[in-house]
Amino acid sequence: MTFEIFLMAPPGLEQTLAAEAAAAEFADLTVVPGGVIFQGGWPDVWRANLTLRGAGRVLARIGEFRAFHLAQLDKRSRKFPWGDILRADIPVRVEVATNRKSKIYHAGAAQERIERAIAEELGAPIDPKAEIVVRARIDDNMVGLSVDTSGGLLHKRGHKQAVGKAPLRETMAAMFLAQCGYDGSEPVLDPMCGSGTFVIEAAEIATGLLPGRARSFAFERLASFDADAWAEMKADAPAPRATDLRFHGSDRDAGSFAAARENAERAGVADLVDFQKRAVSEITAPDGPPGLVIVNPPYGIRVGNKKPLYGLHGALGAALKDRFAGWRVGIVTSEASLAQATGLPFLPTGHPVAHGGLRVTLFRTDPLP
Repeated sequence: MTFEIFLMAPPGLEQTLAAEAAAAEFADLTVVPGGVIFQGGWPDVWRANLTLRGAGRVLARIGEFRAFHLAQLDKRSRKFPWGDILRADIPVRVEVATNRKSKIYHAGAAQERIERAIAEELGAPIDPKAEIVVRARIDDNMVGLSVDTSGGLLHKRGHKQAVGKAPLRETMAAMFLAQCGYDGSEPVLDPMCGSGTFVIEAAEIATGLLPGRARSFAFERLASFDADAWAEMKADAPAPRATDLRFHGSDRDAGSFAAARENAERAGVADLVDFQKRAVSEITAPDGPPGLVIVNPPYGIRVGNKKPLYGLHGALGAALKDRFAGWRVGIVTSEASLAQATGLPFLPTGHPVAHGGLRVTLFRTDPLP
C-alpha cells in the first residue's frame, strides 16, 4: 500500500526538515506550508517516526472522497475500508477541519458522521481522549482522511521529564542546530541551557542516537502494523557511535542545570555532557577545537520588562567576542533588537518560526575572529 505521507514542521522550518528527510533517503519530497510530503508505505511511516529529528508528527493520508452534503458524507464514510487501517479493539477519535469552499461547513456535524461510521461499520470505540486520531479535512467538497501515526508529538523523545520555563521543543532545537551547520562533528555550548535541550540534542546527533528510540508510537496500534518487521527495522538501525567530543551547558539557575543533568542521564548521554552553574559573563571556551555556541535566551512575553535583557545580551556578546575566537554563534529570539545588543556580526536571517505564541528568528554568525 502506497500513500501520501506528511511530515509536520513549524512554518519556517519546512526546508530544513526536507533537507533532513532527503539526507535520510526519503525520496521525491515536496515542501508545502507546514511540512513536507512524499509517497511511501507503512515502513516509511515507521522509519520517519523513529529517525527524523525535526518532524513534529507523521501523518498517513489514507484516502479521500467527494461529499457535497452530510448524508453523502455519512454514506461514503460507511463504505470507507476502515478495517485496512484501524483496529476494532482500539479506541479512535476524529478531528475535522472545514473551509468556506465546501458545502459541508459544520465541523462538529461532519465529525459526528465519521465517528458513527467508524463505530457502526468497524466496531471501534469512539473516545475523545483516544491516542489514535483520524483527521478529516473537507476542502472544496473533497474529504481527505489522514491518521496520525505518531501519537504524542515527536519532540517528546521520552527522556525530558524536567523542563524549565518556555522550553524549546527538541524538534525545533534539532532544526536550529542544522541551520547552524551542526552535523555532530564539533562541540556545542549553550550558556543559558535551561533543561539542556540544545546540549542533549547535539550529543545525540554526534553519537547517532535515534530520536524515537525510547518511546512508543500510535502506528503500533493500527491494523497495518507488523510487529516483526518493526522489530527488525529497529534491530537493523546503526549502533550508536563513540565520540571524543564534549557538550557544555551552563545556567545561573541551579535548578535548571540540575534538571539538565537528570535529562541527560535518562537520554544516555550523561558521560558526554557537562552542566555547570555559571553566569553568562563568566563563560569561557572549553579546551579543544572550536564549535558552536547556541542559545535560546529570555525574550518576549515570558519576561515582562525587557530593559534588563539588553544588558544580559550585551554581556553575552562581550564574553563571546573576547573568549570564543573561531566559534560560530546561533541565537534564537523574537526580538531582533536583543540579538543586535550582543554586538555580534550576524549573517542575513531566514524565515521566522512560530514558537509559543511568538515568532522567533535564528541569528547566526560565521566563526568569530
